[in-house]
Amino acid sequence: MSDLSYVAAGFQTIGTPSLWAITIVGVLALLVLDFVVTRRPHEVSLKEALGWSAFYIALPLAFGAWVWSRYGRQEGIDYLAGYLVEKSLSVDNLFVFMLLLAAFAVPSVLAQRVLLFGITGALVLRGIFIALGAAALQTLDFAFLIFALILLFTAAKLLRDAFTGHEQTVDIANMRSVRLLRRFMPVVNEYHGTKMTVRVDGRRALTPLALVVVAVLATDVVFAVDSVPAVYGITEDPYLVFATNAFALLGLRALYFVLHAALSRLVHLTYGLAIILAFIGVKLGLHWAHGIWAGVPVIPTEISLLVIIAVLTIVTITSLRATRNVVPGSKEVVTERR
Repeated sequence: MSDLSYVAAGFQTIGTPSLWAITIVGVLALLVLDFVVTRRPHEVSLKEALGWSAFYIALPLAFGAWVWSRYGRQEGIDYLAGYLVEKSLSVDNLFVFMLLLAAFAVPSVLAQRVLLFGITGALVLRGIFIALGAAALQTLDFAFLIFALILLFTAAKLLRDAFTGHEQTVDIANMRSVRLLRRFMPVVNEYHGTKMTVRVDGRRALTPLALVVVAVLATDVVFAVDSVPAVYGITEDPYLVFATNAFALLGLRALYFVLHAALSRLVHLTYGLAIILAFIGVKLGLHWAHGIWAGVPVIPTEISLLVIIAVLTIVTITSLRATRNVVPGSKEVVTERR
């Protein structure tokens, strides 16, 4: 039996047990490397951020080239399209991280440690949601329709926020995760390096770092609900779904510092993501309908890849043109984005 015909839990997948094991060990090794890099709190220079970003872009592209050469053109296209979708959603997620770090007044030397905790939590949650998604697709005939409705609902919400000029904000006092923590433990006002807890008057208390990490992890749940159905709209292979998610998330720590100012200039990114999610939602809906009646057309992954690239290119160009006379990172740009 070749790798291409390997079947696990009813899925045609390239993910043999050995390949899963190697991939998971590789992801864990990269996470450990990131924790070693961030062990000593320091401000991240642009040179350092660019170096790590180049590494985390070259690595998934090299992996995609290996998938293409080892397993064939279709698997390579599936991986590339899925990676682009997940990376696009991750860039939008960085904007939320930026708001959280600003709302909690996280010192710049601790920013990358907070991001790394968020990325680690996101990987765990994505793994859980990917497994649940695979089980749903295997046992529920209408799972594709459910995924399609989730994506269409998300796309409609993004468009509504964009057209109404809704500005995304973070209200710390009303965050459920923060309120829950404060009910069980006291919280000190000052950061204490990378410590999550400190002892005050004989009692253990949380630091603001613990609160922001929990807040970031809470937002990861929302991100997973959107991203996992989106990539399942590209490929049904659980291994490729996991690989695209892992590679998209691993480079976020460094990418945050590269795009910190540029993120606020991508004022049309919300429109682009809404179009992409709606397109994938329609694709999933057609896939579900095709299973009922073979006469319903399906959208090839090649078309999906072209649509994703075209939409991302257009919204990037229009965003940069719309903000060409505004200083990056200024309040004016940030308020225009949502």
